[in-house]
Amino acid sequence: MATPPPPLRRAILPLLLVTVLVGALATTARADLVISRADRRVDLTSHIVRVLASLKVENVGPDPVSQVLLSFPNIQAKNLAAIRAFGTEGKVKGPSTVLPIEVVQPSGAPPELTFFSALLPKPLEKGKILHLDVLTVFTHSLQPFPEEITQAEAQLVVYQDSAHYLSPYPVKVQTLAIRLPGGRVESYTRHPSAKLVDSELKYGSFEDLPPFSYLPVIVHFENNNPFAVAKEVIREIEISHWGNVQITEHYNIAHGGARLKGEFSRIDYQSRPYVRGVSSFRNLIARLPPRAHSIYYRDEIGNISTSHLWSDSKKTQLEIEPRFPLFGGWQTTFTVGYGLPLQDFVFYSDGKRFLNITFGSPIEEILIEKLIVKVVLPEGSKDIEVSAPFPTKQWQEVKYSHLDIVGRPVVVLEKPDVIPEHNLYFQVYYKFNNISLLREPLMLITGFFLLFVACIVYMRTDISISKSSPSYLAKLQWDEVQAAVQKIQGIFEQCLAVHDKLEASLRDLSRTGDIQSCKAARKAADAQFKELSKELKSLLTSLQSSPQSYQIWPKVEDLIIKEREMQEKLMTRHSTVVDSFEKKLRGQDIGNRIALQQQKIAALRQEVESLLEYISEI
Repeated sequence: MATPPPPLRRAILPLLLVTVLVGALATTARADLVISRADRRVDLTSHIVRVLASLKVENVGPDPVSQVLLSFPNIQAKNLAAIRAFGTEGKVKGPSTVLPIEVVQPSGAPPELTFFSALLPKPLEKGKILHLDVLTVFTHSLQPFPEEITQAEAQLVVYQDSAHYLSPYPVKVQTLAIRLPGGRVESYTRHPSAKLVDSELKYGSFEDLPPFSYLPVIVHFENNNPFAVAKEVIREIEISHWGNVQITEHYNIAHGGARLKGEFSRIDYQSRPYVRGVSSFRNLIARLPPRAHSIYYRDEIGNISTSHLWSDSKKTQLEIEPRFPLFGGWQTTFTVGYGLPLQDFVFYSDGKRFLNITFGSPIEEILIEKLIVKVVLPEGSKDIEVSAPFPTKQWQEVKYSHLDIVGRPVVVLEKPDVIPEHNLYFQVYYKFNNISLLREPLMLITGFFLLFVACIVYMRTDISISKSSPSYLAKLQWDEVQAAVQKIQGIFEQCLAVHDKLEASLRDLSRTGDIQSCKAARKAADAQFKELSKELKSLLTSLQSSPQSYQIWPKVEDLIIKEREMQEKLMTRHSTVVDSFEKKLRGQDIGNRIALQQQKIAALRQEVESLLEYISEI
């Protein structure tokens, strides 16, 4: 093996540790089974690693064998997202059947290994041959190296594995083929049997290997395919027996590759996106059911128009393009929704309806670290059962929507590390009475009927207050008080207008010296004051006799007193000024005689106006 670079040398240490530990178990492995041939094919074209091991297993022991053990180092098993086994018995490989897989812990096995058991449909007799295909899918097995790159650099990743098939059984012949995505290969573990041809790296064949044989290999290569990792996806499937199944998927997606180092240049990216952004991904492909309709794609800002849709009778393909390209460490959130025909996914069998739909996301090559699937059943559904092809965490909730009374039952399924291989069909069984379909229309009809009846009753019913009730009488009295107060306000405003005319006559007197005109104005003012006083007297009598005027009457009394005092002061000043002009006194002497009166009149005027404003507010 050629000496790897120093950073990669550290990555070999855990693999060498496993080699030492599994050696202790080799002597305890059963010799009933022998693997005549093992061909492994590793697909590294995506960030999800798929390994297909084709095994030819032979029973060389005296007793029948009912299971085949599969072993993995813990450093690999912790990233194992899915494992499936398909087997067929016979010298010639024929149609295979799916074999159940379960985790086991053989006695004496070290804790550094994880074992699975493939259960055979019938025991493998002595001398018989079993053709076994084992598909394993790993996540987070490609480690970016370097961990940070600039915008212009390509992404390099490291993959670690064993050139020998790690098995508790002896292996007579085995090969390993690693399919790479293309591009350059920085380095790989050298071996006499290693051969790199185009984008495929081959090791082997290896012959007569003992149990738990382990030969570490490391491949450092370029991989710029989208490392789409969804931190969380909430997939809501809402069933309406009016003919539609509505799917709403909320995504929180990040680029799980090498983090972007330095600043991002939009100009460089726009000019040469496949050179200055080769490690980023700009779009994702979602393959929807054939008759999907009402498709939308949006985020928190609103609808995203950078998407494309192709549809025909066999498929519907949606190209999702985020608002910005995703580099390593960047993330974005968005929502995809679409409707499906009810008859394509909801069926009836044995007195129950059942939903038959795929579990995972329709987006290609996406790793979902946490997937929550919510199946919203119609209100009134009961006897709910779930059949899933793999273990999931399940519970039930209640969702309230339009016109719901008790709410709609919601079946919630949660699973971590969901990959495209988990996009299998699952079923939700429930009972639903067709009469329940009429509940919401009847509620609407009844609601509108009651509304119209209420309108008819309202239009034909006299809901006015009785004229003999105390409240009605009190309202009439208060209306009378308001009318009287408004008339009183009008009289006082007329008085203030007469005051203003007297003031104007004095100004004309000082300008022209016409004493007769000033006396005529005084005479006219006296007549107006008498007329206003007569009108005011009857209104005050009516206001004082009303029991509703207790709140406003004290202010009206103050207003009358202040206005009469101001009127007397104004008349006195008017007489003083006219007398002074008749005696032909100087203007300065006249001003001295009326200065004190002028101050009192101004103060009283302000008080009268304040009282009028207060009464108006009441």
